[in-house]
Amino acid sequence: MSGRAVVWIAFVLVHAVVVWLGFADDRAASWDVDQLYRWWAGLALTGEAFPGITADWIYPVLAQLPILTAGAVAGLLDYVFAWGLLVTALDAVAFRVLVGRGRSRGRMAAAWFWLAAILALGGVGMFRLDAVTVPLAVAGSLWLVGRPWLGSALLAVATWIKVWPAALLAAAVIAVRRRLAVLGAAAAVSATVALAVFVAGGGAHLLGFVGDQTSRGLQIEAPVSTVYMVMAAAGVPGVEVVYDFDLITFQVDGPGVEGVIAVMTPILVAGTLAIAAAGALKAWRGASFVALFPALAAALVLGLIVLNKVGSPQYMTWLVAPLVLGLVLDRRRWWAPAALTLAILALTQLIFPFWYDALLVLAPAAVGLLVARNLLLLALFAWVVVRLVRVRVRPAVRRRVTE
Repeated sequence: MSGRAVVWIAFVLVHAVVVWLGFADDRAASWDVDQLYRWWAGLALTGEAFPGITADWIYPVLAQLPILTAGAVAGLLDYVFAWGLLVTALDAVAFRVLVGRGRSRGRMAAAWFWLAAILALGGVGMFRLDAVTVPLAVAGSLWLVGRPWLGSALLAVATWIKVWPAALLAAAVIAVRRRLAVLGAAAAVSATVALAVFVAGGGAHLLGFVGDQTSRGLQIEAPVSTVYMVMAAAGVPGVEVVYDFDLITFQVDGPGVEGVIAVMTPILVAGTLAIAAAGALKAWRGASFVALFPALAAALVLGLIVLNKVGSPQYMTWLVAPLVLGLVLDRRRWWAPAALTLAILALTQLIFPFWYDALLVLAPAAVGLLVARNLLLLALFAWVVVRLVRVRVRPAVRRRVTE
């Protein structure tokens, strides 16, 4: 049996297991899909409301596409199961692009990493909107050089579903030589979405998701919340876990929290701009796409996670696309961060859904898992930033700059 056949068999088995995990433990991992997404689909399909057009929404408007697609077959299939099949189908298309004929060792290594990542993160990695964006991000990134218009268009569509692929678009604008194609495709997709929303009468709500994100508190899983979680577990007076009924999430509260909330968005913006500037300098000095894009994309994505005051477990799926590209282009250099990423994903699944109740009551073991996961995230972030700084530039260009 060929390696290509084996990896496709593994694809089917891994997705079957993860779909099953969505139904385990009273559907804990798929709660958002089962409750929120099903409800949003019902509102739109019955004409009662259309989040993102008739009212502000926490997601960009194209997030309605997968939600409505699963809802359209809800009469024939359970909504959660329909969602699992949708994600599996999208993964299969991108997986086919990645594996190809199965002759590239880098692509096969990346394919096995992706499957291991899906299994390591479990149900929460599949039963969230982020799962729809990952295959779009993988396929789009793989096509950036040969088909920049198509690659950029896929990344732009993914960005209008969940914002994080904008980091990959930014890395592409910096690292891809055919920048006008990347910018043109992204602009065309964005203009089409905006025009459609305005025609539908929802222009006032087109960017409603932006304000919602900036007003959020410190989610308990976010790296910035780690100190507060440790303090709360140690019984420090005034530090506690609280529930936000509007956002349906758990946050930390304690001395200085409001100040931290106020500075986190500026820190996130400044950090990502600094990373982008470092990448732009490398590109200006002649760094190749192969060397620059994976490191820059990974640094930007990790910046969105590490410097974020929100730390939902599904955010860890964002790591898949830049690590897949790194393995495809230079598997020997990227295998170590790939292994570290798998450890991060596995710890994340242990935290949610399996140990989440223990985390909420500040059980020392659960808080210890969270601390370990966040320390590994910081270590991975440090690795990719150092890798970005060490990206080699062309000698001729370097001499011309220094003369």
